[in-house]
Amino acid sequence: MVRKPAPRIRSKVQRIDKIIKEIKFGILSPHEIRQMSRVTIVSDRAYDEAGMPIEGGIMDPRMGVVNPGQKCPTCGNTMHDCPGHFGSIELAKPVYHYVFIQYIYDALRATCRRCGKLKLNEDEIEEYLDLYERLTNKWPLHAKRLVSYIKKKAAKAQTCPHCGAKQYKVRLEKPYKFLEERETQVSKLTPIDVQKRLALIPDHHARLLGFDPKEARPEWLVLTVLPVPPIPVRPSIVLESGIRSEDDLTHKLADIVRINNKLRDNLESGASEAMIENLWDLLQYHVATFFDNEIPGVPPSRHRSGKPLRTIAQRLKGKEGRFRANLSGKRVDFSARTVISPDPNISINEVGVPEEVAKILTVPVRVTPWNIEEMRQLVINGPERWPGANYVITPQGQRIDLKFRKDRKELASALKPGYIIERHLQNGDVVLFNRQPSLHRMSIMAHLVRILPGRTFRLNPLVCPPYNADFDGDEMNLHVPQSEEARAEARELMLVEKHILSPRYGGPIIGGLQDYISGAYLLTTVATLLDEKDVAELLGVTGYTGEMPEPAFISPKKVWTGKRLFSVFLPKDFNYSGKANIATGELKCDNEYCFHDSFVVVRNGELVQGVLDKKSIGHEQPKSLMFWLVYEYGPEKAREIYDTAFKMFLKFTEKKGFTTRYDDVKLPEEAKKEIEKAIEEAYAEVDKLIEDYQNGLLEPLPGRTLEETLELLIMDVLAKARDKAGEIAAKYLSPLNNAVIMARAGARGNILNLTQMAAMLGQQSVRGERIKRGYRKRTLPHFKWGDIRPDARGFVKHSFYEGLTPTEVFFHAAGGREGLVDTAVRTSQSGYMQRRLINALQDLKVDYDGMVKGAKGEVYQTIYGDDGVDPMRSAHGESVDVKHVIEKVTGVRLD
Repeated sequence: MVRKPAPRIRSKVQRIDKIIKEIKFGILSPHEIRQMSRVTIVSDRAYDEAGMPIEGGIMDPRMGVVNPGQKCPTCGNTMHDCPGHFGSIELAKPVYHYVFIQYIYDALRATCRRCGKLKLNEDEIEEYLDLYERLTNKWPLHAKRLVSYIKKKAAKAQTCPHCGAKQYKVRLEKPYKFLEERETQVSKLTPIDVQKRLALIPDHHARLLGFDPKEARPEWLVLTVLPVPPIPVRPSIVLESGIRSEDDLTHKLADIVRINNKLRDNLESGASEAMIENLWDLLQYHVATFFDNEIPGVPPSRHRSGKPLRTIAQRLKGKEGRFRANLSGKRVDFSARTVISPDPNISINEVGVPEEVAKILTVPVRVTPWNIEEMRQLVINGPERWPGANYVITPQGQRIDLKFRKDRKELASALKPGYIIERHLQNGDVVLFNRQPSLHRMSIMAHLVRILPGRTFRLNPLVCPPYNADFDGDEMNLHVPQSEEARAEARELMLVEKHILSPRYGGPIIGGLQDYISGAYLLTTVATLLDEKDVAELLGVTGYTGEMPEPAFISPKKVWTGKRLFSVFLPKDFNYSGKANIATGELKCDNEYCFHDSFVVVRNGELVQGVLDKKSIGHEQPKSLMFWLVYEYGPEKAREIYDTAFKMFLKFTEKKGFTTRYDDVKLPEEAKKEIEKAIEEAYAEVDKLIEDYQNGLLEPLPGRTLEETLELLIMDVLAKARDKAGEIAAKYLSPLNNAVIMARAGARGNILNLTQMAAMLGQQSVRGERIKRGYRKRTLPHFKWGDIRPDARGFVKHSFYEGLTPTEVFFHAAGGREGLVDTAVRTSQSGYMQRRLINALQDLKVDYDGMVKGAKGEVYQTIYGDDGVDPMRSAHGESVDVKHVIEKVTGVRLD
């Protein structure tokens, strides 16, 4: 025998790109199930008295092994390589496959009960077959619609056009009972009857019902033999107590085998028809719940504890199912999770990581001639000392755990280029930081590590808005990229500073909030004058190392303004003008000729006028001072200002002392009297409206009943009363009051909050109406029957400062509860809507030619967004802000 020479192996492997054209699903035929089955299951027992698996039992080892060291009798592999093998159960009587019950129903209605043919003329069938073939190749969705139309049309036929047999109506009584309505009686169709009818359907007729006869014949939807999943699909585990715990599918299979054997014994012994009927129904129930244990109208199969079994459908579908929990997303290594806490002293690009976390999370570093000495020291330090290393990987792929090595110095000296050291996380490493729920792109960004003492992740408070984070117990996730490419991508694409501008509206999502805004406002008011010591302290905290700025005044002594200090950090050619947040009411200014300091003007890098507040440095403020800094000078310059000047704002609030107290919302007696008078007037007006309504003098509003008109008018009167009380409170509260400063500067709260704290809470509402539900004809037992005056319907005339009466507390709680329920409902609805949108739009992409295309190259937009403007790189949606360009060049604002 001449042996042929072995084919030569090419030095370069030729790459073959394979494109999957289509994926086809079919149904296993009884023959295929028997062929792929390695064992027929005949016993519902799993183990014998010695604890060994029973042959022919539900845990027969021929279906695969799951214990270490065991070899599979079928394929000879161990648990790591054995894929598992199917078994089968020969059913004593056929049963329906519940998942396909609707297809069985459609086939029974559309075909003849005697000959099994589709209840349409032969010419029509030929015409539809030709159309179906053409649609299947080009437009599969239209083919599905054609099948649906054919089913409906065929179901209407009263006699068979082929054999002339009279047709009877078939009814599906859910979940899986078929009835045939004859002239005088209703007879039940058994699975045997249904299987016989489906077997009569010719192949080409079955195609028009949506079946591919090669892959799925209609009669295969009725099960005569049940496939048993391999043991690796349903492994058993041994608990700490030594008791074996079986998988839910194994429990279900035991029920099926037990009932099946009982049914077979009864059939062989000639038991009564009723007995067989009951056992047959029970077998149908167990097979149906084996596939889906959440069938509407069917009690779920349960454990002894009462917990429903998780069978095949429950394993696959929903949030906890195989696709969403184990394939779309999964738990990962090289990640950590803990509580976050604020640290305004670190950069916005940084994240503070506890040393304890840094010792566990590792970064693989390849040993080179340039880093070999550093790597040797890390190996000597080992896992215990930071910075150290946890593992060494040799060029041969051997992984050495340093925790168990005593001879670390020898190992370190043996290091050569090509070894890989899994070292501890160190300062400057790039990591991904994420907070759930991740609702937009900025919910996960790259940060640079800063190892700090403590047990929490530290985050600069300026970075809270993109994550929607706060420090009341929020937890966040940290992930360490494991390859150079991933680290480079994270640094270049995901670093925090590159996401200061939001892609939603082109404004800064990272910006001043709360104490930063209060500090900026107080520092830049005209009343703030600083001496040399103050200036040195404030600039010192920012890390500023340049020249001392020029003082604003020299005589009688050197004095600096807060505006001058902030100007130190601005680029020297920067021009900007815009309204401040305080520019309302009497302080309103629309141009730079402003006497109230409520219009911000920067000329050639000098803040010459206006106070800094929310409108200038706050987050989510389009076309603000911070926006133009990012837009014109890049994210690095903006990050530099956030890391320096913003520390100065916090330091100033610390130096000055800034806090709110109970008396900040205290009103003088004359203010209280004015508010009481306003309430009395409102009550009198409401009483007059009620009187007019009772006397029939009230004119109904268009499209409203008299009762609705009265309610709307009362609501209007009471709303005006609250607004008037707010105006009175605002008049008496001092502008130097810290609570007022916070509201005016936009740091926190608004004038309504101050109104409710100082003057009056106002009308409480549920679903936009006054509170009316409660007892019969009254909201609470404290009021008379039929009472509709303000006090009885949720009007709270006291403030939080004064304190609420018991009935007012109840009404306030009712209004507050609606807000909580609303929030919960909106969250779940928007989450599901977002999920659907993501699934619908995930194939869209902006191609290299600027067009928006789908998965098959179909064009959705000829240019992205119909204007080609990236919101993140735009001036609040405009590609160019002409007014600002002119102001930048000329230093003159165009109004």
